[in-house]
Amino acid sequence: MKRLNEQLLSTEAFSELMMGNHALVRGMIEAGVKVTTTYPGSPTPEIADAIQSIRVEERPFRFEYSVNEKVALEVAFGASMNGHLSTVFFKSVGLNVASDSAVQLALMELLGGMVIILGDDPGMNSSQNEQDNRHFARMSYIPMFEPATPGETYRMFLQAAELSQTRRMPVFLRLTTHVCHAREVVDFASWSPDSDYDWTPRFSPENGGPFIPITRLVDPMKARALAKLNAVAEEAETHAANQVLSPNSSELIDGKRLGLITASLPALSLLENLSESKHPIDLFRLGLSYPLPKRHLVEFMQNHDEVLVVEELDRVMEQELKALAFDAGISVKLHAKPDRYLPGELGPRATWDILAGVWPKLFTPRESGPSPVQNLPPRAPTFCSGCGHRAAFFAVKKALGDSDITVADIGCHTMGAFEPYNVGQVLLCMGHSTGTAAGLSIGNDTRKVVAFLGDSTFYHAGMPGIVNAVLYDHDITLIVMENGTTAMTGQQPNPGSGEVGEKIPIQNVLEGMGAKVIDTVDCYNHDKLLTAIKTSMDHKGFSVVVASHPCMLKWGRQLSKKGLQPPMLMTVESEKIPQGENEAIVGFGCPSFERQDDDTVGVNASLCIGCGSCRPSSPSGGLVMKKRQEVLK
Repeated sequence: MKRLNEQLLSTEAFSELMMGNHALVRGMIEAGVKVTTTYPGSPTPEIADAIQSIRVEERPFRFEYSVNEKVALEVAFGASMNGHLSTVFFKSVGLNVASDSAVQLALMELLGGMVIILGDDPGMNSSQNEQDNRHFARMSYIPMFEPATPGETYRMFLQAAELSQTRRMPVFLRLTTHVCHAREVVDFASWSPDSDYDWTPRFSPENGGPFIPITRLVDPMKARALAKLNAVAEEAETHAANQVLSPNSSELIDGKRLGLITASLPALSLLENLSESKHPIDLFRLGLSYPLPKRHLVEFMQNHDEVLVVEELDRVMEQELKALAFDAGISVKLHAKPDRYLPGELGPRATWDILAGVWPKLFTPRESGPSPVQNLPPRAPTFCSGCGHRAAFFAVKKALGDSDITVADIGCHTMGAFEPYNVGQVLLCMGHSTGTAAGLSIGNDTRKVVAFLGDSTFYHAGMPGIVNAVLYDHDITLIVMENGTTAMTGQQPNPGSGEVGEKIPIQNVLEGMGAKVIDTVDCYNHDKLLTAIKTSMDHKGFSVVVASHPCMLKWGRQLSKKGLQPPMLMTVESEKIPQGENEAIVGFGCPSFERQDDDTVGVNASLCIGCGSCRPSSPSGGLVMKKRQEVLK
């Protein structure tokens, strides 16, 4: 990461091939951001990676992994109230966690300015839904920029920061997965470090207050927020981020003038379609997508006979444009994307299909792509080699009865819901499991209820549900899957990892909340863990098992950075394994196991980390640990 560090801190103007998430950090530096916060979630973690490539003493701003998105947003808000430009970033559903505070922000005078970066996820690449956060902009009176490329991400961040500082209001910068991870040669401006920045706190109730949105005070605050939004709408009419593009000629098509209205990634896809087709269709591309430049859009619709609105996910702009056309008495024919569900991001093939559905004479419908190869074996999501969660689920599976109820949560351990474990039958969001399990236990005297919670989620959103379960002594067993990191999004620290500030042990927190029955066991100690789970499930009332083992992917990466390999390797002595035990070994689910042609089990040495957690799956002793060098010599 040294080269990225040098690029981000360069005081000279330069051009470089850069990921959207990384380009964003250079934008923060140039804009003069002083406080940045986050809770990790895809597709935004690389923003934090780029920040962390800069040594702490060289960073031009304070960076913090907060305990959850709500706290991250509030820390950034507090910094802005003190006069410091701040930024917070998280994934799409992270805004749900932060929303209780986010919807109040526009009512406040943000003295330093504040940019909220959202990573929306069309296609659910790493999320449980395809939430469209454009709705939040409208609900909270917050302007929104939508870049389509890494270069636009950098430039629109600068524009968002300037707007936020000028108007003293929050601004959304909405990215999608493709925009976060795409790479482009970006032209960056020069930068002058502000070594003498004044950190004097500038918050005062007299400077932009009041800051208490209740009763009689809230009316003028809301009026002020709406006035600011109207002022931004006026700016949007001529803002450089909103463009009308005519990549081909201006001729009529069958006596009609055709147009497109779009934003973000679909704009690039449509431009590619127009470049291929050569049809003279104009494209209104919205970069500052909320508030809408209404006069400019009305003029565009008046000048076209037919207009197609193309947008990913929900039909947000379509509804607003139809209302706008109706109010203005425009006779334009407004088309929209099909009513059927269109999964994923709208790449050039998808937008071509949309165009073909509206104007089939101009865009010949294309045949569907090649059929996938048939009869390929399914590849289910699974845990990494040596993952303590796998060992924990191996024990959990033995403890569970056929009718027992299991409640999953968000994290690596969510994959326990898949084969071969099938543990976890319901899932909502981070931290829900204890509360949901409590509801499932009410009036239930016949079926045990077991909930799961990751350690990062424990601090993020899990504690209120636990307090409630302690308060009412709900008859559930909570298994906290502790691996000492925020593993699913890239091994970021959490309050229990000890990497940032004081380590806050989960056992101590549970005791402080009043939990009486708590047992902490290493996941690799199969017999002790199995006993602890059974004992906990037999307890009438609330009980907790902390199933603990460090993230082995993180351990392996640390070894690799030192040029080392795991010293041990598991081997299979097939002659010791009785008939039927092979199925149990395969059922353990480690990806390093391979079924041989003779139906025995072998080990892939490149995947095995020699942890030995699989040995309980072979009571006969057919799995034998040996030194890696001896096996591979």
